[in-house]
Amino acid sequence: MPFARLAAATTPTCHIGLGLAAVGRPGYINLGRDRDLGDDRGVETLRARTHELLDAAYAQGVRYVDAARSYGRSEEFLADWLAARPDATDVVVGSKWGYTYTAQWATDAELHEVKDHTLATYERQRAETARLLGDRLDLYQIHSVTPDSPALTDKELHARLAEAAAGGLTVGFSTSGPAQADAVRAALAVEVDGVPLFRTVQSTYNVLETSAGPALAEAHDAGLTVIVKEGMANGRLAGPHAPDALRAVAEEAGLGCDAVALAVILRQPWAGVVLSGAATATQLSSNLHAAVVDIDEDRLDRLAALAEEPAAYWERRGRLPWH
Repeated sequence: MPFARLAAATTPTCHIGLGLAAVGRPGYINLGRDRDLGDDRGVETLRARTHELLDAAYAQGVRYVDAARSYGRSEEFLADWLAARPDATDVVVGSKWGYTYTAQWATDAELHEVKDHTLATYERQRAETARLLGDRLDLYQIHSVTPDSPALTDKELHARLAEAAAGGLTVGFSTSGPAQADAVRAALAVEVDGVPLFRTVQSTYNVLETSAGPALAEAHDAGLTVIVKEGMANGRLAGPHAPDALRAVAEEAGLGCDAVALAVILRQPWAGVVLSGAATATQLSSNLHAAVVDIDEDRLDRLAALAEEPAAYWERRGRLPWH
């Protein structure tokens, strides 16, 4: 599978990926995004910003890039960059299906995306992704599986996903919500003809939301590659918004709050790839320092005290405005 290429890589930053949620569309829920992107959110402006980030990430050793059908034009921007960078053959490309982008490039849309995990949506979005990324797509994930998702029980969908896997595509899933651990464990039980269907899992995990940790360890032990998203808690762990304990540890380490927050995740033995959701090249470079942060047990204990109850964390996340 393609992630074997990452496991064999030797640069520290190979275990940090670049997620395109924050730059593939003009509106997103990350705190501070107005300051990061400014007023010009035109298609060509964000295309150029995405390419700048991809150039910077590749130059600094990042080899996994994560997009989604619902991230505006992220797949299109990524496809353009790949076409312009024929040397970047070692980039592992992941995308996700299951949400449809509906904001029509507006930041004040009433509805930014619509979730649908049916077979019909898979077939439509798989064709859309294929037109853009073609054979450069390595990983296709079901976007934001929850315990009640029909994607966990739809045998016809499972059969189609297994066909894609037999053709060389890695099949995975992502999770969200306060019951992530339940969703991970339910997905681990999905089999087609006695063979586990999913080879990767992407979940939210950070110093504020740690509830999926034990289930992700189980997924790792079962042979799945674990990808961690929202390591910065949608900006809540960035400098201006970071809790005091994180600020104190970052000051002691002489690095940014972002690098420390991501370093905590990288220390988890089950974490295969940790995503940076940077919106600027400066943020990306700061995030990548996570690969060399040294955090002792005392600092880890102080940061562990920041963990919130999952229901409270996700309720607050649900109130974050789309900037």
